[in-house]
Amino acid sequence: MDTAVYDQAATAAPAPWGRVRRSRHLADRVLRIVCTLFTLLGAFVLGWILLMLVVEGIGGLSPEVFTETTPGPGTQGGGIANAIVGSLILTVLGIVIATPIGVLAGTYLAEYGKDSPLATIIRFVNDILLAAPSILIGLFVYILMVQPMGGYSGWAGGVALAIIAIPVIVRSTEDMLRLVPGSLREAGAALGAPMSKVIVKISWKAARAGMVTGVILATARIAGETAPLLFTALNNTFWFSPNLMGGVSNLPVTIYQFALAPYPNWRELAWAGALIITLSILALSIVARLLLKKDKVR
Repeated sequence: MDTAVYDQAATAAPAPWGRVRRSRHLADRVLRIVCTLFTLLGAFVLGWILLMLVVEGIGGLSPEVFTETTPGPGTQGGGIANAIVGSLILTVLGIVIATPIGVLAGTYLAEYGKDSPLATIIRFVNDILLAAPSILIGLFVYILMVQPMGGYSGWAGGVALAIIAIPVIVRSTEDMLRLVPGSLREAGAALGAPMSKVIVKISWKAARAGMVTGVILATARIAGETAPLLFTALNNTFWFSPNLMGGVSNLPVTIYQFALAPYPNWRELAWAGALIITLSILALSIVARLLLKKDKVR
């Protein structure tokens, strides 16, 4: 009797289960279609922006763009050579300041601090800096450096960009070092090497490609920043001063100012500068991905 009741229950069970499976398949199909549509929408918008940038930017490119300084209001011709050089100097200065700080902080989090209370606080602050609006960082550096120094300077601009780059380098360095197998550290310790030597000779070497990738991504992150430079380096129409004091010409602020101007040649230079920045960031991103892919293959 019990066996018959069990067989009847087993026979009746598949009916509701089949309806559940059909509803799950339907929900999966609907979600897949929605995700695909939104992906295509995002790709279309991004492609539209890039296409417009290429079409307008190529029209403004010429040899003078890379050899002449920014023109005055109402004049013809000119280029953005001083802005390009100024942006390179500010970006390099920011990365030079941010790299040792970010690498050492990431090393502490991965090797020394780990799950300590101090490391938890540092990670929390680092996450806040990652999401902080860049204009607030520019305002912070303005109060910290520009006002006491009595004017805008490339040094203040480099510090502002460094503050933006540090969290990226810290996060990437910590993540890459955490991927290094613990057996490598144990092997170094078994040979009698101190922890500092194990970190420098083993952990850093094993995570070298990933750490360099983080620095490159941080460079791409700050290369096009405009808001912090408005409060720190500002801009000018001349070549930079050797001591980097006073306004330093840079590409992002030049693009911002020229794009709002009523002069046709200024708007053409703004499109050309935007294309140059976009291609530069694209090249840095490709290099970073190639390095990271090479590290994964190893």
